[in-house]
Amino acid sequence: MALESFLPVSPNSHFPIQNLPYGVFKPLAGGNPRVGVAIGAYVLDLDVLHDAGFFSHTIFASHNPFNQSSLNALMALGRDAWREGRATIQNLLRAETSTLRDNAALRERALVQQSDAEMLMPVQVGDYTDFYSSREHATNLGTMFRGAENALPPNWLHLPIAYHGRASSLVLSGTEIRRPRGQIKPPDSAAPIFSATRALDFELEMGFFIGGGNALGEPIPVERAEEHIFGLVLVNDWSARDIQTWEYQPLGPFLAKNFATTISPWVVTLDALEPFRCASPTQSPTPLPYLQSSGETFDIQLRVGLQTARMDERATICESNFRHLYWNMAQQLAHHTVNGCNLRTGDLLASGTISGPTPNSYGSLLELAWRGARPIQLTNGETRSWLQDGDQVTMTAWCQGDGYRVGFGECSGIILAAYDEPVS
Repeated sequence: MALESFLPVSPNSHFPIQNLPYGVFKPLAGGNPRVGVAIGAYVLDLDVLHDAGFFSHTIFASHNPFNQSSLNALMALGRDAWREGRATIQNLLRAETSTLRDNAALRERALVQQSDAEMLMPVQVGDYTDFYSSREHATNLGTMFRGAENALPPNWLHLPIAYHGRASSLVLSGTEIRRPRGQIKPPDSAAPIFSATRALDFELEMGFFIGGGNALGEPIPVERAEEHIFGLVLVNDWSARDIQTWEYQPLGPFLAKNFATTISPWVVTLDALEPFRCASPTQSPTPLPYLQSSGETFDIQLRVGLQTARMDERATICESNFRHLYWNMAQQLAHHTVNGCNLRTGDLLASGTISGPTPNSYGSLLELAWRGARPIQLTNGETRSWLQDGDQVTMTAWCQGDGYRVGFGECSGIILAAYDEPVS
């Protein structure tokens, strides 16, 4: 028997009963932030269900992680608790379960239209690491800047490269993005200048949140890595390419990246993604033993839309897939901790730009327009090499099931002009 909810859910909805992603919301009608799951067009208020006693038979009986302003308390409980909670929620929403279905007063309190809810940052993030795990993306950039014969750095096929980002400038989908300023060195200039970036870009990424962490000095083995992963979100790692080109040597990204990174509000659990496991790309040479994993990832379709100030609707400019990543999440996590680095509940690890093998699957404007040499053509006749003020970038992702989708919603941001105040 197919799993169905008593609530009507469109086959194209990102939030069927097979998904049930977690988020933090606040009703527009008033009230404190609390934890909910998305189901169809609704948010199911888990705090209301807890107060009504529906978790009394679970690990949550003496502890309510749902009356919180973040998912951290829930995430810290571990994988067994996550699965027990998900099973309880899923059972309450099943078409054949009458408990919630036939209780009109409870439904009135527990179900909030998503249009009547303000979504908040789902997780209190202490640390943020961004990887560089797409071979196609790394090859494209290396070809542009070093030539095809030296496209990949010597270490790239041996370890997942990453940099530490800025957790304080992580923002929720819908937050406006101010064009950053900094030092750039134009090709025809002998010295750097101070300017608003002239090469603002997006990066199509996904990220995963750490549930339970590890003690300082104790690595997480690759075969146990998924026990520590609570769920995934979409990530847009906004980048100022001209600032990055001037500053990144020898220590890597800094001001070109830390002005803003956008994430989607709904956290999709690994259990929801389980039916969509697939093989990772073949790795050659074989990684060192601590990085040798099952070679599995997830078949998650990715799309990027761009809408300029002159467009009535957004145009699709990129279609990629999470499965293209050369280094999978388990390998990223194992490498991050192999030196004894302690990850903590709420830490975010992002994938790096996810590019595919074809030009329409490149996950950044830097690649799509090939460093400005081939500006992309939009549906209304405009072209873009880099993002302009007023442009809105919207990312979306989903797994396609048999008559349903397990989706991530949207990750969106609009570009505002740089501040015009002088810097002394």
